[in-house]
Amino acid sequence: MKKVLCTILSILAIALVLGVVSGTAVAQDNSTYAVTYYSNANTTGAPDATVRVINDGDTGGTLCAAFYVFDDSQEMQECCSCPVTADGLISESVNRYLLANSLTSFVNHRGVIKVVSTAPNSGVCDPTKGAATAGIRGWATHIQRATSGYAITETELHDANLASAELAGLQQFCSFEIILGSGRGTCYCGLEDQAF
Repeated sequence: MKKVLCTILSILAIALVLGVVSGTAVAQDNSTYAVTYYSNANTTGAPDATVRVINDGDTGGTLCAAFYVFDDSQEMQECCSCPVTADGLISESVNRYLLANSLTSFVNHRGVIKVVSTAPNSGVCDPTKGAATAGIRGWATHIQRATSGYAITETELHDANLASAELAGLQQFCSFEIILGSGRGTCYCGLEDQAF
């Protein structure tokens, strides 16, 4: 009886371990929304920050990295959506691409960057449209004031919860910027595989 009980317990333990391992192995990261900050942007003597984004290739096709850039007063200043092919990389300069064409023409030094992973809308990356689709991952450098000059740190973009109201709001505010800005308020996309 003891031998049978030990055998059954051993089999159950192995099954439990295999179930946990296989459950972990098939778990997927379905994140579609990430946030980061920028600091000391457009500051004399400070280096430029960079946001790097990859397409993890899970969908097998091109995805869009929709950028929504806010100043430190929580006002959207620029928005754009950049294509990233499967397994591709884009590197966006904070000063030259994400903050060079602010809606108010105000020079921004600090604020928030939100990135939404979306599918192309009719083959085009449009920050005012598109369904959230997992697959975009990113990192950002941050310019920190040091005792002598500036230091650069890099962190992964922080996953955030994307409510449908948040996505609708970002896309609607971006649409208003494009219409009201008459050419201002739209950020630029760097070319893929041309990291600086």
